Amino acid sequence: MKPPYKITGNILKLVASISERIGEINAAHLQKPPTELRRRNRIRTIHSSLQIEGNSLSVEQVTAIIDNKRVAGTQKEILEVKNAIAVYDSIQRLNPYSIDSFCKAHGILMKGLVESAGRMRTKQVGIAKGSQVTHVAPPGAMVRPLMKDLFDYLKNDDEMLLIKSAVFHYEMEFIHPFMDGNGRMGRLWQTVILKEGYPVFEYLPVENLIKERQEQYYDALSKSDKMGESTHFIEFMLKILLESLEGLLSTQNVSLTNMDRINLFRQVVKDQFFTRKDYLLNFKEISPATASRDLRLATENRIIEKIGDKRTTKYHYMERE
Repeated sequence: MKPPYKITGNILKLVASISERIGEINAAHLQKPPTELRRRNRIRTIHSSLQIEGNSLSVEQVTAIIDNKRVAGTQKEILEVKNAIAVYDSIQRLNPYSIDSFCKAHGILMKGLVESAGRMRTKQVGIAKGSQVTHVAPPGAMVRPLMKDLFDYLKNDDEMLLIKSAVFHYEMEFIHPFMDGNGRMGRLWQTVILKEGYPVFEYLPVENLIKERQEQYYDALSKSDKMGESTHFIEFMLKILLESLEGLLSTQNVSLTNMDRINLFRQVVKDQFFTRKDYLLNFKEISPATASRDLRLATENRIIEKIGDKRTTKYHYMERE
């Protein structure tokens, strides 16, 4: 069954604005942001997602853990960070349409934190806020069938990916398929879904914006629960995605390194042969001399292979080892 929601005028406006920003990002070669910006955003993502769940470690401490330095903190909080680093490092290998991949990600994220890491629940659970139960999740026996339906919708429905990612996020939170870790899984999996169609989302600190609007995030989930459809939550998440893209566009003065350009161009030409002229047409802002230096560096580092000489020179990307 298709999850219940409505496509409102506001949703269509947000989707159009997001599409425009993605076009601007591609034109500015920011679909894979500069290396240092990607690292900074990944740190903010991990810190914010765990902070939403009560982790008290600072950005500096999360950075230190990423750099394999010792930090003062509880064993549980440090393990949460290490697990989050591991799952985000493996994000390219996660299949957004696979329940097995979904459970594998939960296993990485919650390893050593809960006994049932990587396994969907079979027991009844409720979500409490203080002394009040705010949400009673579906019975354990319904979890796997409901998640199967949700993955079928994600894989087969012709709805726009931007919308499907938000619908999945909401419906997964409603089903509450795991005993613990559902919040961080919902946010992670929306990123896993989005990066299939829009690679830039892998590198955006969307969770940082959710943390800044944490009360609104929970309010959007609650309002959708009461309405019996995810419309309100879709609108909230699309606003967050739009803001994250606008934040990236504000960093256009961040210079791309030669390795940034080399990695970006791989996405353009894939396994096709290309010339220096092709490379220059993609990066109009650099000089022929800079293009030559880029290609020489990539050749020396065995990222690309050079064939021919002078005017007959062509290149192609080598397979990753």
